[in-house]
Amino acid sequence: MSKPALIIIDMLNDFVDEKGALYGGETARNIIPYVKERLASYREHQGIVIYLQDSHDENDKEFDRFPRHCVTNTWGNEIIPELSPISGETIISKKRFSGFFGTDLENILKSVGIDEVEVVGVCTSICVMDTVGDLANRDYKITVPISGVADFNPEFHEFALKRMRETYGADVK
Repeated sequence: MSKPALIIIDMLNDFVDEKGALYGGETARNIIPYVKERLASYREHQGIVIYLQDSHDENDKEFDRFPRHCVTNTWGNEIIPELSPISGETIISKKRFSGFFGTDLENILKSVGIDEVEVVGVCTSICVMDTVGDLANRDYKITVPISGVADFNPEFHEFALKRMRETYGADVK
């Protein structure tokens, strides 16, 4: 039986710090204690921890739709200090919404025999939902704790939770 994996999505300065380019507000800050608790639990029980890190080029096409954010090797692109990775944890840079697009996430999950994934982070209706959709398309057992995800838009957040539960079959609790 494989160990479960915790995927922490985009808990980065530009999304979670009030000085960030796409600061998600207090809802983003409010999930930090829960995510920190889950991270501690995975570390204590030798679970697999994977960070997905939005990481854009200087002139990324995404900036046509969103303000400039999470440019590679900038303060905004850094994982927040409260959740700093430790040795042995994986950081995967991504340029698009899903953690699978253009990354090695699928190979990493397969290489360690993961079949169960817990997903936390921001933004519920964008990167979280798209990554969960791609996990569902690969038949992973998925848990999305409501206390561990946040969004800029409360309506989109609720829609994303419902879609992940009803369409993707995630255990949203």
